[in-house]
Amino acid sequence: MCFQNVLNDRVQCTICPRNCVLQNGQEGFCHIRKNIEGKIVLTSYGYNTGLAIDPIEKKPLFHFYPASSVLSFGTLGCIMGCRFCQNWHISRGKADAMLLNPTTPAEIVDIAKAHNCKSVAFTYNDPIAFFEYALDTAKLCRENGIKTVAVTSGYINPEPAKEFFKYMDAANIDLKGFSERFYRKNCLAHLAPVLETIKYVKNQTNCWLELTTLLIEGENTSDEEIKSECQWILDNLGSDVPLHFSAFFPNYKFSDRKPTEYKTLLNAYKIASGMGLNYVYTGNSAVTETAATYCKNCGKILIKREGYRLPEYNLKDGYCIFCGTKCSGEFE
Repeated sequence: MCFQNVLNDRVQCTICPRNCVLQNGQEGFCHIRKNIEGKIVLTSYGYNTGLAIDPIEKKPLFHFYPASSVLSFGTLGCIMGCRFCQNWHISRGKADAMLLNPTTPAEIVDIAKAHNCKSVAFTYNDPIAFFEYALDTAKLCRENGIKTVAVTSGYINPEPAKEFFKYMDAANIDLKGFSERFYRKNCLAHLAPVLETIKYVKNQTNCWLELTTLLIEGENTSDEEIKSECQWILDNLGSDVPLHFSAFFPNYKFSDRKPTEYKTLLNAYKIASGMGLNYVYTGNSAVTETAATYCKNCGKILIKREGYRLPEYNLKDGYCIFCGTKCSGEFE
């Protein structure tokens, strides 16, 4: 596995669409992929910003072993340049990775087992940036019966995507907006590669897929943009991919912006549901009605959520107990 091109005295990293061309000793945009004597080296391999045990709903994944525990970790750096990043202190941080917590893939698997975690999540910063560390850990997880989760921007080139998602059991991909303008201005990236990754994961892999769009007032909240996003999902992915609309909170270079109002989330929720998406959610809000999973056939509540608690669960082997309709997802 070697995703790089040699160009005379430089090396091109081909993990993500930035395709950084690096001189010896030079780091890529992500800060953690570096040309060391003609080879792209992940400088954060084996080091992370800390381990946490989370409910799987926090990723957010609502249709992947609900109420199970997931061991989460990330490193430094990121392939994206989001001006609104909620984890900017690690994603854009340039500290020496070796000052972080040293943890081998094998140790991560042992910790997950010790704490009865159903899965391990690569999150906090984009695992595409720490590709080799995430992949080696994912392979060991699979050998030990532990599920794997990628929380990612989906900003990856087609060939590494095949290797990466082959070892992921679930992914939540951030569809950050639905215009090239938004991606160029606010993420220093492009929309098209993300859409290609999303289509690939849904249509050509066994990886369970959910999507999240962080709504930022005045940036990606127009009815037209939300309708375009939902229509693209229907046309390319079908009606059963869960879509989470999450609230933005001021941070990083968007510290002067106002938080997303619930009415903005609710508007997007109504548009998506009205257009025929079966599983739409408002994330990081305390409203149970728009965080619940409803049967796409009879309309009754399948999973009621209060924060990360599930006080009501009306599925048996993934099927609605009221009408017998299968709920899309991975369930015990």
